Amino acid sequence: MKKLINKPEDFVRESLEGMVAAHADLIQVSYNPTFVYRADAPIQGKVAIISGGGSGHEPMHAGFVGRGMLDAACPGEVFTSPTPDQMLAAAKQVNGGAGILYIVKNYSGDVMNFEMATELAQSEGIRVLNILIDDDVAVKDSLYTQGRRGVGTTVLAEKICGAAAEAGYDLPQIADLCRRVNLHGRSMGIALSSCTVPAKGSPTFALGDRELEIGIGIHGEPGRERIALQTVDEITESLARAIIEDIGYSRTVREWDENQGEWVDIELIDPPLKRGDRLLAFVNSMGGTPISELYLVYRKLSQICEQQGLQIVRNLIGPYITSLEMQGCSITLLKLDDEMLRLWDAPVKTPSLRWGI
Repeated sequence: MKKLINKPEDFVRESLEGMVAAHADLIQVSYNPTFVYRADAPIQGKVAIISGGGSGHEPMHAGFVGRGMLDAACPGEVFTSPTPDQMLAAAKQVNGGAGILYIVKNYSGDVMNFEMATELAQSEGIRVLNILIDDDVAVKDSLYTQGRRGVGTTVLAEKICGAAAEAGYDLPQIADLCRRVNLHGRSMGIALSSCTVPAKGSPTFALGDRELEIGIGIHGEPGRERIALQTVDEITESLARAIIEDIGYSRTVREWDENQGEWVDIELIDPPLKRGDRLLAFVNSMGGTPISELYLVYRKLSQICEQQGLQIVRNLIGPYITSLEMQGCSITLLKLDDEMLRLWDAPVKTPSLRWGI
């Protein structure tokens, strides 16, 4: 596999050096430990939003640092969780005195390290809450998770919660909002090809020329099944039906309770979609699928939603949560209420997402 790299071990650092060179008006980068942060941080009196995860999914998360979205992002090595010291250092850098919200994708390494970072920050007098994103309807458990994986809804939560922070919401309000976004978001993806991690230099898994994987994870984790190649309409139908027909999903998650000063278990249930719901439809490229093919997916998705009595009122189409150069796509449907819609429309200015400014 040919890649535009120098040394594999320099891949993440040099990519970040290029990003900050291109967007120095928006972001700055710390390299020891590594994190990306808003150039104007900290902002006094504003809740800071931080997320992170393994590199290789760009523009998520570093590309979403800026006004109206993230205050900081912690990139790990490719497909490797960032470390607690990265998250703690980022929190100290962007803390404006109103607290920190960690938005955490449900992968075991991310969950463990963000929980450790939360405890470290709390011990240093920094208020931190964390909310888990677990929106992938494809499988209940996978190679890297207990419960559903966190995927496309992460981007939507970062935008909506980032707008709330800009609007002056306090920390508990933003945590409640983020939890609600997660409960109303559902995602599922497919892969037409594998990706190649730079340090490995060979495909992560093998797919035949006439095969696709339904329900793939963003690190190449196995999905629901491997089937013969289908038309884009048939693929879109499979993804959309799995999301729309998903029943209420019940699970237990751990969240930090400020009043008790400890972790508590919380029971959550995702309400199913129903006729009349207003949706944000997110059609995402896994990195190697061109925008023209994503519009084919959106064409069929919009038809299916209309047939099901679901109204798409906003959309996002493009490569926003990728898996290096993997060919494939994912669909995320988020049920919107008036508050979420207003916050989605609010101005945003980051290296990879911007409008209204």
